Amino acid sequence: MSNTTAQGVLQGYYRFLFTDLGDPRTNDWFLVTHPVIFPIVGFYLYFVTKLGPRLMKNRPPFELKFVLIVYNALQVVVSTWMFWEALEGAYWDRYSWKCEPVDWSRTPHAMRVARGVYVFYMAKISELLDTVFFILRKKYNQVTFLHLYHHTVMPLIGWGVTKYFPGGHGIFVGFINSFVHIIMYTYYMLAAIGPQLQKYLWWKKYITNLQMIQFCLGFLHNFQLLWQDCGYPRWSVFFTLPNAIFFYYLFNDFYNQAYKKNKKSEKNGNVHTAVDKMTNGVKHNGVANGEKHNGVHNGVHNGYHQKTL
Repeated sequence: MSNTTAQGVLQGYYRFLFTDLGDPRTNDWFLVTHPVIFPIVGFYLYFVTKLGPRLMKNRPPFELKFVLIVYNALQVVVSTWMFWEALEGAYWDRYSWKCEPVDWSRTPHAMRVARGVYVFYMAKISELLDTVFFILRKKYNQVTFLHLYHHTVMPLIGWGVTKYFPGGHGIFVGFINSFVHIIMYTYYMLAAIGPQLQKYLWWKKYITNLQMIQFCLGFLHNFQLLWQDCGYPRWSVFFTLPNAIFFYYLFNDFYNQAYKKNKKSEKNGNVHTAVDKMTNGVKHNGVANGEKHNGVHNGVHNGYHQKTL
């Protein structure tokens, strides 16, 4: 096969995958036409695992307090908008909570849903800054596998849904995810303000509970496609269901490590502290009383012998 033929075949596959199969309503939108999200995510992973730590090695961490407050506040606003768009524009009275096909028309409502999906995709790209801020602040312990996997997969999902199926059954996950992110980024915003608010942020662990609930709901919602014709591609379950299970496992493991294990360690620490205090008290009193007793006994005993001698 000549180079010209091979190039023509590759161009044909490329055109078929990224032009012909794409939704013509969204295919020409910014960062949708071509799969540029893959190099974006690739550079993101390179920066947060290699380049960023190397650049920060001999530099003090950035504080970024004002930047974090503004960034998290904007994420709250965007998440609130997406949640309201999905609720008022779809699930309030138009979309079925069970099964919904994609509306491929260009009606105002169909385009509204498509735009909401696109904003969700853009939001997932902007959330890559979460990790960048960790690197700039030298919070390397927070760049976990769970964090990287989550922030890598979600922009790819956002691109795929926007390009091929911007609406219908698939937007349910984005709907509940937006609600969780309202709570999550509100917490981050308040935490960024300063330690004076820490006593009011006792509800942090419940954010992880919400995230696990969303994966359960997403799993159940997509599971219907195995036996119902929802006008949505059934093959998508071979990606969405294993991914939901994997996400749940990762978040559940994080919850156990971060909260249950720490609580158990704290409880054991309190027990050991109490035992140590009791032991030290007994030891201290025992030694003190023993020394006192032996001192008196020896003093009397030696005095008696000295007298008799």
